[in-house]
Amino acid sequence: MRILIVEDERILREGLTDLLCAAGNDVVALEDGRSAVDCGTREAFDLVLLDLMLPDLDGIEVCRRLRRARPSMHILMLTARGSEDDRVAGLEAGADDYLTKPFAVRELLARIKAFGRRTTALPTEPEILEVDGCVIDLGRLEADRDGEIASLTPRETGILRWLYLHRARAVSRSELLERIWGTSGDLQTRTVDMTIANLRQKIERDPADPRIVLTVTGAGYSWGGR
Repeated sequence: MRILIVEDERILREGLTDLLCAAGNDVVALEDGRSAVDCGTREAFDLVLLDLMLPDLDGIEVCRRLRRARPSMHILMLTARGSEDDRVAGLEAGADDYLTKPFAVRELLARIKAFGRRTTALPTEPEILEVDGCVIDLGRLEADRDGEIASLTPRETGILRWLYLHRARAVSRSELLERIWGTSGDLQTRTVDMTIANLRQKIERDPADPRIVLTVTGAGYSWGGR
């Protein structure tokens, strides 16, 4: 697995790096929140081990931003703050699991192994999509149509990833709100429509006649690329 460790305690960060590399994983280790968002948005990882207390940006905000940019990436929070409120806040921000420090090495490895099983069951997540004459670089958050480069936001990139990974079905606005925005699916569905309208201006040949992000009447949106 490719794993991103985000931990500001040097001894723990280096220990986790050695442990996971010895287990055969490809590991990148960082010590602050802003670097984590930049790296985790730009590069593909199967799993992020994320400390809650970080310099610059705390783990909750890092989790929210990574979840928006990469909806299918697994996030395991590691923290000394183990209250119910802390656990709930982490999970609501988009974390998949929560492990309180100090933790047993065997338990950590077992949870990582479980994430590995889930990862192999998921559809392959590409970094570059070529569709209807548009080259979409999800890692760089860019779209290239006829040599004109448009910058994509993390939410726009997250929408494209989610629609592509679930291209066999329609995706509801509520699902996109929950997975990309990290909010209740019962709120602000108009926000999804406005974001997709802006996205279409960047990637579609004719935004009035979209071929990449399709509207499914009564259901939501679907991936239209072939």
